[in-house]
Amino acid sequence: MKISKSIKISRNQLLANKLRTFFALIGIIIGVSAVIVMVAIGNGAQHEVLSKIESMGTNLIIVNAGQVQKNVGRQQIRGTVTSLTLKDVDMLASGCTDVRMAAPVQTKKMQVKWENLSTNTIITGTTYDYQAIRNFHVEQGNFFTEEENKASLRYAVLGQTVVNNLFGGKNPVGETVRIGRIPFSVIGVMEPKGADLNGVDQDDQIFIPVQTALRRVFNLNYINTINIQATSIEKMEKAISQIAEVLREQHRLNRGNKPDDFTIQNQIELLEAQKETTNTFTALIVSTAGVSLLVGGIGILAIMLIAIRERINEIGLRMAIGASRKDILLQFVIESSILSIGGGIIGIAVGVLTSVVVIFATDWTLNISLPSLVYSFLFSLSVGLFFGVYPARKASKLDPIEALRSE
Repeated sequence: MKISKSIKISRNQLLANKLRTFFALIGIIIGVSAVIVMVAIGNGAQHEVLSKIESMGTNLIIVNAGQVQKNVGRQQIRGTVTSLTLKDVDMLASGCTDVRMAAPVQTKKMQVKWENLSTNTIITGTTYDYQAIRNFHVEQGNFFTEEENKASLRYAVLGQTVVNNLFGGKNPVGETVRIGRIPFSVIGVMEPKGADLNGVDQDDQIFIPVQTALRRVFNLNYINTINIQATSIEKMEKAISQIAEVLREQHRLNRGNKPDDFTIQNQIELLEAQKETTNTFTALIVSTAGVSLLVGGIGILAIMLIAIRERINEIGLRMAIGASRKDILLQFVIESSILSIGGGIIGIAVGVLTSVVVIFATDWTLNISLPSLVYSFLFSLSVGLFFGVYPARKASKLDPIEALRSE
């Protein structure tokens, strides 16, 4: 019998039992659409993480005072946290050939006032190079220069969240704010950056010259972080080795082979860690969605077995008038294939539509990829064929005489 004839018979048979066909399809539809939506969420999350890491800066290396001990879900600094100084920054910038620039960072959360309004925000003492290292850009006004930093001038550059909290979004350049009790002239406003990888609002901070911060605001002679930009992504490892060597020499740790009193982290490590997390998350949710496909395949198996039992007389009659076992096998394989193909196509449509709805209804980032659509369809087809072969083989092995005698 021609394949086209078998397809026509299979289609008519499935349409004759619409409710049963629907229930056979529903598992495949749910499984395929779930895989597409979950992969889109995973890809979107990974894309968002990559964007945030890129926004942190180019070829970024971060040196923290003390040793950062990584625990489950958090990082804890142990050991001394007063080991880094402004002299270390100068030595790294001048003594490491694979370092383009370095900027000190000292932060503290403090109350800031303007007229009768106040807000609690992060005060970040740093230098002019910080904005280039961490990919910050001035939107209004200017950032303070290195000469203004050396002169310990009381200049402040505000993040957008601070502007909204204190000034209602209007231009604050030229105004005076009080950090603690010390007045600072606002000379600039930064472009919005959004949250970082830890969910911290990068716009909720005020930048001031580090010399001013240490002497007049924090009353400190050390810093807790140095942000460094390597000359290129290929030179990151060399730059890290050079940084470690310079700091160990500066802190006299080579005498007696003392352990490091600092921790070096780089952008590549952050990227790999976040990729591993998102890949694990995607694999987990895709595996969960795959269970739905297996359930759908079991549904196809059950429906096909019921169909064979109901049509046993038809099978016996067709075999008695000349149909071969191959014809019977092909007939039921085609029926299961139609179910899996139809469920796969509908599932893809439902998955794409659901993803689009989620994108417009929420602020989630979803990324629908063509490979996920193709793999979902092929998986649904393979599931249908796998669970359809057994009933088809069972039907093809029926004895024609016994089949005609059955009721």
